[in-house]
Amino acid sequence: QVQLVESGGGLVQPGGSLRLSCEASGFTLAYYDIGWFREAPGKEREAVSCISDSDGFTYYTEDVKGRFTISRDNAKNTVYLQMNSLTPEDTATYYCAADRGASSYCPTYVHEYGYWGQGTQVTVSS
Repeated sequence: QVQLVESGGGLVQPGGSLRLSCEASGFTLAYYDIGWFREAPGKEREAVSCISDSDGFTYYTEDVKGRFTISRDNAKNTVYLQMNSLTPEDTATYYCAADRGASSYCPTYVHEYGYWGQGTQVTVSS
């Protein structure tokens, strides 16, 4: 059974850090492009970051560049999103998604991903 499970969310003060994890089961994550998306109340789900199956390409949306870092540990079948200098605008439910790699890039649109986790809540508040 293909499954993605996110963890690591929580409540953090502005300026703080969190590391989200996305663990896969039922398939080998190394062969897939992985995306992190977020959805805030009243807003559409948006791409935050992605990493290609070859790790040769990474993407960050403009407002997280320099603050977030995506990485993978193939031995643990897990992808991470390190989030630093968090602001209240980062508050959202964060989802990871997987897509079988088809190019040297990773997709940044919701409809391009076939597998999704259940989400983990990130709240940035003082």
